[in-house]
Amino acid sequence: MSRQEHIVHGFKATLVARAVYMISSALLMFLLARYLLDPDGYGTLYWVIGILAVVQLVADLGIGKSVARYVSEYSEKDPGQIPHLLTSTITFKLVIISVVGYLLFVFHEHLAIALGDPSAAPFLAVGILYVVAMSFSTFTQIVFQGYNQLVYSAAVQAFSGFARLIFAVAFVLLGLGALGALLGYIVGYALSAVAGLLVLYYKFYRRHEPAEEYEEGLSRRLLEYSIPLTATRSANVIDKQIDTVLVGVFLTPTAVAFYTLGKQISDFVLAPAESLGFTISPNFGEQKASGQLEQARRIYETALSNTLLLYIPAAVGLAIVAEPFVTMTFGADYAGAVPVLQILSGFIVLQAITNLTSDSLDYLGRARHRAIAKGATSVANLGLNIVLIPTIGVVGAAAATVATHTVYVAVNLYIVHLELDLRLLRLGRSIGVVCLITGVMAVAVMLVTPMVSSVVMLFGAIALGASTWAILAVASGLVDPREVRAAIS
Repeated sequence: MSRQEHIVHGFKATLVARAVYMISSALLMFLLARYLLDPDGYGTLYWVIGILAVVQLVADLGIGKSVARYVSEYSEKDPGQIPHLLTSTITFKLVIISVVGYLLFVFHEHLAIALGDPSAAPFLAVGILYVVAMSFSTFTQIVFQGYNQLVYSAAVQAFSGFARLIFAVAFVLLGLGALGALLGYIVGYALSAVAGLLVLYYKFYRRHEPAEEYEEGLSRRLLEYSIPLTATRSANVIDKQIDTVLVGVFLTPTAVAFYTLGKQISDFVLAPAESLGFTISPNFGEQKASGQLEQARRIYETALSNTLLLYIPAAVGLAIVAEPFVTMTFGADYAGAVPVLQILSGFIVLQAITNLTSDSLDYLGRARHRAIAKGATSVANLGLNIVLIPTIGVVGAAAATVATHTVYVAVNLYIVHLELDLRLLRLGRSIGVVCLITGVMAVAVMLVTPMVSSVVMLFGAIALGASTWAILAVASGLVDPREVRAAIS
């Protein structure tokens, strides 16, 4: 199988799994928001999950991505070291998670009081299990990525999403409310973690004959490389979760529900870009090791052009139809999420580029530089959130996210350009054509949106935008239908 065929195969597997995961997540979001929980309960659930994401940061550090990088490298040069790498990594994780879990158990009531909501204490106590289950579910996905075995990684993610949907809905229907939904998350992640660890052990760990000795200095390098990755993950948590936590601290659970809903819709739209970035990134590490940077450049440029071709029009279209989409899908009670979603439409484009770029930089050995950029912009994001949330509400949290992420994306692209020497004029021409297509599509959608009065008409407006985009994309030469059919087949 050629490199391109391998990427396409991995992308399709990852995209299918992401589709299962995101459809199950979207269905869970819809059922919880529309039928099972009121806005206060919905907001409380995702506020607590945001807090637990910060706790999990300490439990995970950057060790998962660090071992994935070395698994990718040593699969080629010395496979016998991989069992030692995995054993030391899991041992380290168990020690750290045990410490973090104990501290959360002892101080969960104090933490809830300090954050201004003593009623959240039971959620935080149960959250110990959430941290453990989520940590190992994510760990197996990342290690499979390091092996460049994306089908397994994708399967673990899909399984977690499906199981989470089933158990969260079941526990809420049993009368456990928002706490039951959290328990459903825990069961879903725990089952996927067990499945992932079993596959990792029997399919991959046991196929390597361990080297007689652990390579001198390898465990030290593993931990050293985890440091910038930890910094990057810390910054990611600040970007993705701390704003939700601050909305809950400064405002109300209902405000958290509005903000969370906008972010969840954005995440759903971003699934294809995340799948593509997850798929191509291990190839950059392999190509850099073998000196094939020209091939890496072609892969990245093609992926970036195609990502922008999809996401710039999608973001603009979403901003235009945000009001009827939110109120018709989730109910008028969630109308406060509309301006959040409109602002986060800009974030969708930025995050699509980030999903494509960030993991690639890690595999290119640029984790430290990315960590510095991420750390600086995340601190700025935190400061802007503290200033803007109390003054202009949830819209301020969204605006802070877009402003700081713009800077981060620009720095990431600059670093990629230093590594791969991107053909900027060629990329610029492609982006110009994409913007022109987007403008025509936006006019078509804006003309019909005021007439939308039902779900059928809403999907008609979306279909009009999609068909306009497709016709112009093909006519401009940016999309070749034969290549699309070949990739699908």
